[in-house]
Parts: sequence; C-alpha cells; structure tokens
Amino acid sequence: MKQFDLTTSLIELSGEASEASHWTIGNAVEGVQIFGGIGSGKSSGSGRMIALKYLQAGFGGLVLTVKPDEKETWEEYCELTGRSGDLIIVEPGRKNLFNFIDYESQDGGLTENIVQVLKTVIRASEDKESGGADSQFWEMALDMLIFNVIDLCKLAYGDLSLQRIFDIVQTLPTPETAQLEKPTAFKIAFAAASHKVSQAIETWENKMSIEAVAALRENGTYDEALKNKIPEARIMDAIDNFFWGTFLNLNDKTRSIIEFSFSGFLFRLLRDPIYSLFCRYKCTYTPDDCLQGKIILLNLPVKTHHKIGRDCQIMFKYIWQRAMEKRNVKENNRPVFLWADEAQNFLHEHDADYQATARSSKIATVYISQNLPNYHANMGGSKSEYRVKAFLGTLNTKIFHANADIETNRYASELIGDGSYEETSRTVSAAGEFSSSNTRSHKIDRLIRPEAFIRLKTGGDLNNGTVEGYLHLQGNPIKDGFNHIKIQFNQNYMSDP
Repeated sequence: MKQFDLTTSLIELSGEASEASHWTIGNAVEGVQIFGGIGSGKSSGSGRMIALKYLQAGFGGLVLTVKPDEKETWEEYCELTGRSGDLIIVEPGRKNLFNFIDYESQDGGLTENIVQVLKTVIRASEDKESGGADSQFWEMALDMLIFNVIDLCKLAYGDLSLQRIFDIVQTLPTPETAQLEKPTAFKIAFAAASHKVSQAIETWENKMSIEAVAALRENGTYDEALKNKIPEARIMDAIDNFFWGTFLNLNDKTRSIIEFSFSGFLFRLLRDPIYSLFCRYKCTYTPDDCLQGKIILLNLPVKTHHKIGRDCQIMFKYIWQRAMEKRNVKENNRPVFLWADEAQNFLHEHDADYQATARSSKIATVYISQNLPNYHANMGGSKSEYRVKAFLGTLNTKIFHANADIETNRYASELIGDGSYEETSRTVSAAGEFSSSNTRSHKIDRLIRPEAFIRLKTGGDLNNGTVEGYLHLQGNPIKDGFNHIKIQFNQNYMSDP
C-alpha cells in the first residue's frame, strides 16, 4: 500500500524557500473553500488546478454535481491525469449500483445507523426555520417513528427492505382502523414480530424449571430477567407501547404530519431511477472503494434531477463521510477528497462536526460557492450567522475570486486583516516667506480592501485564460510575513499543446 506524506507539495505559492511557500497534502486535508461570483473562474481556475493536483497525487474521492456538464469536466480531468480507469460514474443506465440499507446493515449494523442517515437527509431537505420547542417536538416524534418502524421491520423479517418500511408506514394504526380485522402491512409485521418474540420466550422458559419461572413471577423480577436474556422482548415492548399507546393517541393532524414527513421521503426513494441506483440491488461499489483510489461521481445533477437528486447526493455524502472516518489511517493513509461545486446545495447538520476531524481522517474537502448569502440561506434560522462562521472556520484554505457580493468581499477583507503603512503629507506655506514641511504618520487599514475583489481577472480570451484570486491560509505566513497571497490560475492548465 502506497504511503502518503502530508508534507508533499501540491502547489507552489511563492518563490521563497520555505515550507509555507508550498501548499501541501497536509493543507489539502485541512479543507478548502472557494468563493467567486458568476463567471469569476472559480471552477475553471483554482477549482481546476486543485482537482488535477489531487488526481495526480493519487487521491480517491467523491464528486457531487449540480450542473449537467460536471460529468464531462471530471472525465476530462481523469483522462488528463491517467485516472480514467478509477472513475465510477453513478447515473441512470449504468450498472454502478449501491444499496444504502444493505451497506448500513452490514456486520450487524445498528438501527441507529440507518435512522441517522434517513433523518439527516430529511432534515437537510426541510425549509430552515428559526427552531424552538415546536421544532424539537417534531424532530423527536419523527425520530421515534423511524426508530420503531425500522426495529419492527428487522424484528419481523430479519432484514430491511425500503418497500416494506414504506408499506408499514402507510398502514400505521389509527383510532378508526385499529380494531378492524383487515390485514395490513403493519399488522402483518407486528404479528410476525410478536410471534418470534413469543417463541424466544417459550424457549427460554422451557430451559428453566416451572418452579424457577414461578419464583421470578412471585418476586417481581420476571420482566427484568426476560428482557436481560432476550433483548428482542425489550424492543418488542417498546414497539408495542409506541404504536398502540403514544402514536395511536396523537391527534389526527399531528400524527398525519409525522407520517407524511417520513413516507413522503420514502416515496421519492422508491421511484426509479433512484430506487434502482440506491435501494434495490446489491452493491457493485461502496464508499470504501475511494480508499483504493476510486473517484465516485454522482451524476444526478440538481439542475436536472432537482430535489431527489439533491437528497440522494446528501445521503451518499453522509454515508461516505462516516465510512471515511471509520477507516484505520495507519493501515491506509490515502487522502480522499470530497468535492462539491455549488456546495450550499449539499450541506447537512453534521458537516461542521465532520470537517472538524477531517484532517485526522485524511479527508480533503473542497467546497465551491458564489458567496456567503448562499450558506446563510441554507443554514437558516436565528443562529445562521454563527453556524456559517463555525462551518467556514473548519476550512483552513480560502480562495477568493472576483465577486460583486458586498458581504463576501467584506468577509474576505476582514479575514486577510489589517496592516500598517506610513503616510507622508507635505505642508507648504507662502505667508511672509516660503516654507514647507513633511509629516510622516503611521496608519492602519485593510491589507486588501473589499472593492479590490471586484477587479480581479476572470479568465477567458480577454485575460488569456488567467484567473486571479487571493488565497488565505491558516498557519505559517506564506510570503513577507503575511498569510495571504495573490495568485494566478490558468484555465488551460494541463490542456496547453
């Protein structure tokens, strides 16, 4: 297995002979955020160079897509770097298939894992509100429903099926249907689970004497002993209490909203091509393939597949992030990249937490977006400003291209910081006799003014393919004692004759 050195240089930032003059694999796994307005060259400039450098260095990775042409772009990148054989394109019509339930259920996967995946995607899809006691209630209620439905399905059938989960949710008991004898998916599953638990209890009791069972009942320890010996009995008891007690007694409106939040999401997953690509067949690839150098590209652009394309990419991204964090970096320290252009489309509630430990997991995140308001809109609510700041604080390299957004330019200017300079003024007097004097004073101002970002070159024929940007790097100064540098990127990098 090839070993990767974090000090390996990927991009030379300046001509100075120092470690800080080189942007390394170590910098890459600390995360990159690229900002730039429409037509600024953020994707074709700095984005192109970084992508090609990662591929040349042997990174594996995951690419999320918003625009339909991103597949062709990455096919070009892989061809230029000799990595075409490592590219796994996931799209309708190809036999690259993934089953997220099977993957999360492997090795006796916990219900918690699948629940976490489902609720993360559902919450990422919701409109961002200010939050409060009501939102906490709905989150708790949805969590309980998902947990109990999955536990019921596992207990009844021994495995999980998206169709079965959906059918159970569609036929949950209500005060009007609870007493009807007509079999439903829920009642069939409940009866099967109850039968399995009853058989297990009978087998357990048969291994003891009649006197021992009676003694447990008499001293009031039967239930505790039963649930300690047969965990399924505890799960079945929780399922029974939830569906026939808590959930059944909710008012109709509350119950229907909770049901629809879950079943509406499942319904979209059950429609092709999504069902076939992520839910129906056995896995032909998994996130773990990236650890062997594969590049998984989810060609379900948001611009063409809309909400379900976004949801599926968020789902796979979250599963991928958890898989990358679980690996043993001592056995395999290959860096892997997470690439998202128009990244605001793919954020979820755990991103900041995962990015905080990305360096130790060797995950090189690259998020590209036009401006800060895009992130504020996605991380809505009263605390969005702090969420955005916390999130951006976990991405140590930031590149700012031409931008007309005032907030983003002000943020870039403040991040780069202030500098002192000497100002000389001359006073001339002609009263009586001619005299003059020079005055020197030290003043402090922004090193890069906000308006300077508007004037950066944006590539194209007018600029001979040159894209300009300011790169800011946390850590050791890059040049002349500063942590920022103005850098030029070639839109034709590696494509020149």
